[in-house]
Amino acid sequence: MNMQFLVDGLLTGSMIGLGAIGVTLTYSILRFSNFSHGDLMAWGTYATLMFVGAITALFGKVAPIAPLSFGWPLLLALALGMLFTGGLALLLDKILFQRLRAKGQMIIVVMASFGASMALRSLLEFLFTSSPAYFSRAIQIAKPIGFGIRITPDQIALLLLTAALVTAVHLLMTRSQIGREMRAVSQNIGLARVVGIDVARVVRFTWLIGGALACVAGVMIGVLVQIRPLMGFDMLLPVFAAAILGGIGSIPGAVLGGLIIGLSEAAAVQIFGAEWRAAIAFVILMAVLFVRPIGLFGVGER
Repeated sequence: MNMQFLVDGLLTGSMIGLGAIGVTLTYSILRFSNFSHGDLMAWGTYATLMFVGAITALFGKVAPIAPLSFGWPLLLALALGMLFTGGLALLLDKILFQRLRAKGQMIIVVMASFGASMALRSLLEFLFTSSPAYFSRAIQIAKPIGFGIRITPDQIALLLLTAALVTAVHLLMTRSQIGREMRAVSQNIGLARVVGIDVARVVRFTWLIGGALACVAGVMIGVLVQIRPLMGFDMLLPVFAAAILGGIGSIPGAVLGGLIIGLSEAAAVQIFGAEWRAAIAFVILMAVLFVRPIGLFGVGER
């Protein structure tokens, strides 16, 4: 078997895992499945693309950082895109989800997230059309690293970026005050209020983190593949499958679940053909729900 699928699987799994972190945090703290999360990925990617265009217009065309296909404008634009996407998630919560949560029926919030997803996706397609866009059209030559595996500098950089972000989020959740508050709210929101935790602040921070990571996941897709209004929607099932596989509320579990899904999809393409790729996430999701509904690192209801 050609071992190239390992690199492809790790890259896909990294994108899925970053998206799954936002989903698992939203569910564990706000107690609902946000089906508009995939569209936040797409909005963050298009926002980053617009920021790149604005920076290029201000400073002129900038040479890429060798041996990468992009330069510092994309890095700055990514930081701005993360802020934009976090702000968009906050705005969506303020004008829609927060009002519906107050009614106490979470099924209404879930259905509202479906509606928000369709509205965001349609608006994105209206603004940018369905034609694909690209951060760069430069062609990189993949370098052999042994065992029949080839990898490009962009792929290495994005894998390192994923590792750095996952480590940062893990440290934030385990070592910081806001991280401890988020874990407390996820375990018992009522008790968290009793001990003086500002739950509204925790909710705002959750949306910011989830939106920012969704943006990074979308930009990774844009750098390695292409940018389309449907890109986030196509990732929705794998992202939810990864969050459930890893265990709701577990950040390491979401990342590991993403890697398992990504590697499984890549292996399925290698063994059975590309037409089976989309089915793998669904099969894994069903298997987890039947065998271990709480996921690999999930904790049962207490």
